[in-house]
Amino acid sequence: MEYIVVIAVTVLLVVMVHTTLAPPVARRALPVLLAAFGLRLAVHVLVLRSGGFGYGGDNLSYEARALGIVELWRHSGVHYVTSEELGSVYGVAVPCHVFALVMYLCGGPAPLACTAVVALVACAACVVLYRFARVVGADDRAAFRLLVITAFLPGFLLHTSDTFKDGFNAFLVVACLGLAASNMQRFDPRKVIALAPLLWALWNVRPYMVFMCALPLLVGVARVRRALSGRGLVVFAALLIPVLLLLQGVDRGAERGADPGGPFGTVQEQLDRGQAEHTRLANAEGGSGVAFDDEGNAWNALGPKLVYTLLSPFPWMSGSIALQLGKMDTLLWYWLLCCAVLGARRLWRQDRRMLLIILLFVVPGSVAYATTMSNIGLIFRQRMPIVMIASLPAAVAWTRTPRGDGSAVPGPSDSLVHRT
Repeated sequence: MEYIVVIAVTVLLVVMVHTTLAPPVARRALPVLLAAFGLRLAVHVLVLRSGGFGYGGDNLSYEARALGIVELWRHSGVHYVTSEELGSVYGVAVPCHVFALVMYLCGGPAPLACTAVVALVACAACVVLYRFARVVGADDRAAFRLLVITAFLPGFLLHTSDTFKDGFNAFLVVACLGLAASNMQRFDPRKVIALAPLLWALWNVRPYMVFMCALPLLVGVARVRRALSGRGLVVFAALLIPVLLLLQGVDRGAERGADPGGPFGTVQEQLDRGQAEHTRLANAEGGSGVAFDDEGNAWNALGPKLVYTLLSPFPWMSGSIALQLGKMDTLLWYWLLCCAVLGARRLWRQDRRMLLIILLFVVPGSVAYATTMSNIGLIFRQRMPIVMIASLPAAVAWTRTPRGDGSAVPGPSDSLVHRT
């Protein structure tokens, strides 16, 4: 049964590519994504599950939680298991339920079939990123290059070759922000409606990522209609701060009333836990741990923390095999970042609204992660959505077709809700 699920997921990948991309693009993308899909299964069998690599742990914990869901289903029937029934699924309910469904169909643990689903989600993220790049202003050739690079990005490949939740997280973040950018370009109520289930799913993968996406989503829904000046960007950011503070105050008031633990309170609790000195010291244990001279304050030494958050592992660092392999991913990221700077300058001249959506995710997200930075291996995984979104201007830099030529402007086939 496990092999049947793998075959069914492979067929679903083919259908997804042909129904979400224009025919000429689908013909080029399908071999790439099938290769990326197969490589993930090979890495799963030959590397991660062989026992010699010595990497992982979270993947096994998600499988254990999924098995707990399966046991509840066998006694109470198939239903959505809440954290009240099984406390360990809080914050990771979506991947655990997906794995549980696969295990339920297979009659027990099915790591290969579960990995096939994760690999499908990773390929879907590449497709959405391609279409996102077209919306931002990249031509077809540049957007396709970004799809290929992302599909085989070593860190993304590694963490979507087993039952980690990072692939779900990356897909949902890219999809939400892509809808916001698409809505900025051409309003469609379906895009706003589609955000609701995506945000719900993201909340049940990594809750704090919903708030990291909040600012660009607000911009996309508000649909800023004209180009923004530098002063306009500052004023916009200044106006958003009191709004967020007001919402946080309302949420904390609810915590004191009959509805304890609202969404802002939940995220604040997670942020406080991540920034706590004892948490950072605990995460710093091991070969990839990093300690900063910050006197116990998460906001001190912010500059070095940002450098480590965005640019580590550095080429000269020693560490585990996984850390050494991570350097390949980081060197590629350095090149993408240089291209992204050039693309951002181009976007500043052509479409500041799209640049605003990208920056409102990348900058606050980088600062938030920097305040919890204590382990290179951990941040290497967590920053994957930042790397993907920050790479979008790189596709703009690779674009050869001048803006204003029809082939450079996204057409109906590039809409994020086309043919769905």
